[in-house]
Amino acid sequence: MRFIYQNEPYCLNLIDTPGHVDFSYEVSRSLAACEGALLVVDASQGVEAQTLANVYLALENNLEIIPVLNKIDLPGAEPDRVCREIEEVVGLDCSNAIYCSAKEGIGITEILNAIVQRIPPPPASTDRPLRALIFDSYYDAYRGVIVYFRIIDGAIKKGDRIVFMASGKDYYADEVGVLSPSQLQVDTLYAGEVGYLSASIRSVADARVGDTITHYTRKAEQSLPGYKEATPMVFCGLFPVDADQFSELRDALEKLQLNDAALKFEPETSSAMGFGFRCGFLGLLHMEIVQERLEREYNLSLITTAPSVVYRVNCVNGDTVECSNPSLLPEPGNRRSIEEPFVKIEMLTPKDYIGALMELAQDRRGVFKEMKFITENRASIIYELPLAEMVGDFFDQLKSRSKGYASMEYSFIGYKESELIKLDIQISGDPVEPLSTIVHKDKAYSVGRALTQKLKELIPRQMFKVPIQACIGSKVIASEALSAIRKDVLAKCYGGDISRKKKLLKKQAEGKKRMKSIGKVDVPQEAFMAVLKLEKEVL
Repeated sequence: MRFIYQNEPYCLNLIDTPGHVDFSYEVSRSLAACEGALLVVDASQGVEAQTLANVYLALENNLEIIPVLNKIDLPGAEPDRVCREIEEVVGLDCSNAIYCSAKEGIGITEILNAIVQRIPPPPASTDRPLRALIFDSYYDAYRGVIVYFRIIDGAIKKGDRIVFMASGKDYYADEVGVLSPSQLQVDTLYAGEVGYLSASIRSVADARVGDTITHYTRKAEQSLPGYKEATPMVFCGLFPVDADQFSELRDALEKLQLNDAALKFEPETSSAMGFGFRCGFLGLLHMEIVQERLEREYNLSLITTAPSVVYRVNCVNGDTVECSNPSLLPEPGNRRSIEEPFVKIEMLTPKDYIGALMELAQDRRGVFKEMKFITENRASIIYELPLAEMVGDFFDQLKSRSKGYASMEYSFIGYKESELIKLDIQISGDPVEPLSTIVHKDKAYSVGRALTQKLKELIPRQMFKVPIQACIGSKVIASEALSAIRKDVLAKCYGGDISRKKKLLKKQAEGKKRMKSIGKVDVPQEAFMAVLKLEKEVL
């Protein structure tokens, strides 16, 4: 945006970043493209866990931070208390914090003036080889991928042959321009400027966020630091309710992948659900967004399996196998140990709910690390927790136990060895692969018990007795049985000798025995869906 301050024209480039932990890599790249940041804190809510994480990212990038208190027009706003909280928690001087209300238009000019006064201009380095940092990109159906970038060194002009240093792909820049706020074409962009380029790029994967753009002929010696590949943390199966929609689902996922380089998917077949895809996501929010977009934008009806994480299996022969699906787990004889991903989780909460949240974390196999009081009434609790325990309803539980006041932030810390086992479900002696799960040894019994009881309610009764068993290997740990539907063969006996009745009952029993030996149980679709929901609750 253009801004006049003391009769001098200035050009300000403003970017709004997502606050959610799933997208912290994208946030870090956006911050790397900036000279300063506005720390916007709700004057009634105070500092939240995500705020803290993003402040630390900004400090790592040596940004000038301007504290701003928003929503001061609300009746519950306490700007002075929140100012003290920012000073105590973050360690920022809030003596010159700006009070504003976007709704009422209070403090807007002060913020823009402060940006010009306090945030340093970019250094002049136009004479060096071109290095530009990609902080965002999106897919345009007509022009291909449009890349947003900030030039750190050098200059770029229309028609230049450019190369992306991480992917190694080279293109001709058909169009370069600035955003003001709509796209405005220019001939040349110089160091310090922010702009966009279009070069008929076919996939977002060729121009990933965090990559460095340089000239094909005059390459930069080294790329800008901090680039890394997106690694999916949470996996789930996506299956169309109507099997005929499989090809539509594949097309929809391919189109979404053009837009979202972090989405990974591969085909998967399931005896219960039919054909579908195993998809990898950055986290739970990313998973919900993708699922919602598939249903809304592409009119698909989907079944989603319970989210799972990637386990690392150390085999006896020294190999390490990564498996995101219980069916890929090597045989028990070949496994030496199983490692699961752990996260460090920080919960910010009013002091009244500390007990309830500690109990929640302990129930999910959390290891207590630290607790400190940030202010008189608010505490920060830090736990290390298996990611598998968090991908269920952990966040919902956190909010309900704290009446919505607590917030959380987590970061991946690595893999740790755990006593994990594969829990199989057998119906009439046949294993049902889609219902297999990887669980911790201590939780196996309760999960097995809950699954067998739920299946007993959901599977329709057959003409023969159906045993439903939860097994670890060959050992049955929980069992339920569906009793057989019986025809009343004694209805026509209105008296007479007992041997007549025994003969009829014996004949029926033999028939049942024969039927059982060839009888097959069809598990209805609803049973799978209900059990998957139950898995989320139990785990």
